[in-house]
Amino acid sequence: MNPHGVALVADDDEFFRIALATILRNKLGFAEVLEAGSLDEAIERLADRDDCFLALFDLTMPGMESAASVGAVREVRPDIKVAVVSASSRRSDILTALAAGIHGYVPKSLGAQDLAAALRVILNGAIFVPPSLAGRPPEPTEVAPSQAVEVPSRRAIESLTPRQREVLLLLVEGLSNKEIARKLRLGEGTVKIHMAALFRSLRVRNRQEAAAAGARLLPLKEGHR
Repeated sequence: MNPHGVALVADDDEFFRIALATILRNKLGFAEVLEAGSLDEAIERLADRDDCFLALFDLTMPGMESAASVGAVREVRPDIKVAVVSASSRRSDILTALAAGIHGYVPKSLGAQDLAAALRVILNGAIFVPPSLAGRPPEPTEVAPSQAVEVPSRRAIESLTPRQREVLLLLVEGLSNKEIARKLRLGEGTVKIHMAALFRSLRVRNRQEAAAAGARLLPLKEGHR
């Protein structure tokens, strides 16, 4: 039996969630597997559970802008092992996820035995990287590091999840994390994770830059609901 007990599977494919939950329980000994169908739901489930040890994220579920979105969870909950389980084999997705500090990138194409083995590597404290990554040339569509930082744009605002937009609106109004948590009826830890995800999506470094971007880019009607 896995001594850690609780895992999270975040994927909008209900059947894959069920399959992965079965592997976690039957092959890796987890006593409980939480499920989420979007990034917002996953963040709020994690914030409610201090005993979650492993969190697995898909890259294409609602709210997931890119593999870097998972980095917000790593920043605020360093106690959780975080990995991507994705159908994407793009080198850029894999490298972005690894750069965000995750503990592994597991292809969905693996069979049940190999997928369980990959997750076991992560649980044992190592970083799992797909063997296919080795020796592959860079893809033409990859963004160079020097191009990755940019001024927040309207597109960046539009990519935010519904909860991130709510948090940003209240941040623009000058509310603290504690006040935002009270207003949205969330835990303060939940707000911290949403805030970290918000910073990554907008590519800003702090609350001041995020508030400035929100004040400049959010539709006027949103700021005066």
